[in-house]
Amino acid sequence: MPKINLFTKIVALIIIMLVPIMLFYFYSNKTSTDILGEELNKSNTNQLVFFQNQVDTSIDSMALWPDLLIQDPDIASLRDIFAETTELNLDLTTLIKRIQTKLAIQQNSSKWRSSLHIYSPMLHRDISDNDVIRYDDADLKQRLKPGWQVKPTEDSQTGPFVFSRYAVTPYSSYLDPSGSNLIIEVQFYSSSIKDMLDKFKSDGRRDPFYYMEDVGVIYNRSADKELTNHVIDLLNSEPLQDMESRNLKVGEEKYLVNIVKSETIGWYLIDYIPISEIIRPIQKTNQLFYVSMAGLLLLCCTAAYLLYAQVQVPIKRLVIGFQKLKNGDYSIRMKPRGKSEFGFLYTRFNLMVEQIQELFETVYLEKIHVREARLKQLQSQINPHFFYNCFSFISSMAKLEQNEAVVAMSHHLSNYYRYTTRQERELVSLSEELNFVGSYLEIQKMRMARLNYTITVPSEMRQLDIPPLMLQPLVENAVIHGIEAWSDASVIRITGEWEEDEARLIVEDDGKGMSAEDIMILERKMQNQMDEQMGCGLWNVHQRMHLRFRGTAGVSFASSGLGGLKVTITWSTA
Repeated sequence: MPKINLFTKIVALIIIMLVPIMLFYFYSNKTSTDILGEELNKSNTNQLVFFQNQVDTSIDSMALWPDLLIQDPDIASLRDIFAETTELNLDLTTLIKRIQTKLAIQQNSSKWRSSLHIYSPMLHRDISDNDVIRYDDADLKQRLKPGWQVKPTEDSQTGPFVFSRYAVTPYSSYLDPSGSNLIIEVQFYSSSIKDMLDKFKSDGRRDPFYYMEDVGVIYNRSADKELTNHVIDLLNSEPLQDMESRNLKVGEEKYLVNIVKSETIGWYLIDYIPISEIIRPIQKTNQLFYVSMAGLLLLCCTAAYLLYAQVQVPIKRLVIGFQKLKNGDYSIRMKPRGKSEFGFLYTRFNLMVEQIQELFETVYLEKIHVREARLKQLQSQINPHFFYNCFSFISSMAKLEQNEAVVAMSHHLSNYYRYTTRQERELVSLSEELNFVGSYLEIQKMRMARLNYTITVPSEMRQLDIPPLMLQPLVENAVIHGIEAWSDASVIRITGEWEEDEARLIVEDDGKGMSAEDIMILERKMQNQMDEQMGCGLWNVHQRMHLRFRGTAGVSFASSGLGGLKVTITWSTA
C-alpha cells in the first residue's frame, strides 16, 4: 500500500472541508435558478397577455365601426333604396361622396392600416373611401361569414394577410346576401400587427410572432425566420394550448417559449428566448464563486506545499540518500540549504558517506580493471568467427573461377582487414562500422545474386561512437540464417534511429524468422553464460554493449515486418 505524504494529507483535508460548502452552494444555486425560471416565465406570459390585450382592443374597436356607421343617416339611407338601379343619378352620386368622406374619417381615426367597404345590394355597388365599383354577388356570398376572416394578399405594402369582418342588415341574411339591404366590411392588414410586433420587440423581446396552423405566420420585420420556423415545427408536435410555456431545443440551444392565444382573431402570439440569457446572471455569479473557491484552494495548497517543502521534502531526501548508500552509490551528497536543523543533518551525512567511499574506493577500482580486461577478451572473440566465414566465401568463388568476384572480394576483404587490425581503439564511429558492414554485404552479394540490402542511418547518428565489430555479427547471422537458409529470402534492411538520449540499430531480413517462443528462449540465453549450442557472435555483442553502456543497452529480438527476424541494438547516448 503506497504511503501518503504530508502534502497529500493536508490537501485532502482542505478538499473535505470545501466539499460541504460546494454542495450547499450547488443546492442554493439550483433553488435560485428554479425560482428565477418560474418568475421569468410568469413575467414573459404576463407581458404577452398584456400585448395580446392591446392588439385585441385595437381589433375590437374596429369591429365596432360597422355598428357605428350603420347609424349614420347617409349610410342608413342606402337601406331605404328599394328599387334596383344600374345608373347613379346626381342625388345618389352626392350621397356616395358624403359617405366616402365619412369612411375616410373613420379609417383615419385608427393608427392601423385599414379600409371600409359598404355593399349595397340594390345599387350593386362596393363603396370605399376612394372608389365605387360593382361587386360579384357569388364572391361576396362565399366570403360572408360571421367573425373575423383572414385571407392571403399579394400586396407587399399591406402584408401577407388581410383580416375582414362583416356587418349585415338584417342579420339573418348572412347566408343570402341578396336578402340583405346593406353590408359593411371592415378590413385591416397584417402590416399593422407587424408594426406592433416591432414595437413589442424593441422593448426587449426576442422574436415575437403570430401563428395560425394551416394559415401562416406573421413575423416581425427583423425576425430570424429560419429559427422561427424551427420553433414552429417543434411546437406542432403537440396541440397548442390557449396559454402555455414550453422548453424546446433547437440545435445546441435551449429556448423558453411562451404562447398566448388571441380570443378575437384566434391566432397564437408566440415569443421565445434562449435559456442561456435567462441564466446568464447566475452563470456570472457561479464564475465569481468558482474563481473565489479556486483562489482559496490555491492559497491553501500553497500553504500546504510550503509546509511540505520545509519539513517532509528534506526528510524524504535524507531517506533517499540512505537508500542509495545502501545500494552502493557512495557518490551521493546532500546539499545543505540554510542554517536549519536539516542543514546540519545533511552536512554530517556527507561526512559519513565520504569516509565510507574512501574505504571502498580501492576495491571499486580493482573491479573496473577486471571489467576492462573482460571487455577486451570478448572483443577479440569476434574476429575469428568472421574470418572463418569470409575465407569460406572466397574459397567458393575461387572454385567457380569468378576472377572479377575474387578481385572485388579481395578489395572488400582488404578494407575489412584494414579495419580489424586497428584493435587498439575501444570505440569507433558508427560511420566506419557501416562502411565495414557494407564491404561485408558486397562480398555476400557477389556470392548470392538475389541478395539485396539497404542501409538507412541518419547522418547525425553516423557520428556516434560505438565498440568495433558490433554490427557485423548481426548482419552475418541475417545472411546465414535468414537468406541462405530460406530460398525465397533476399532482403536485408539496416535502419538507424536516434530519439532523445537513446540510439537504435535495427537489422531485419525476410527469411523464415522465429516463433515467439523461440525468441523468448534466445533472449533468456543472452542474459546467461554462453553455452556450446549458441554461437558467440550475438552473445558477445550483447555482453560488450551491456558492459560498455550499462542500463538497458544490449541486443533484443522481435518478428520483422519483412517476414523474418528483427534484431535491435540499443544503447544510451546521454
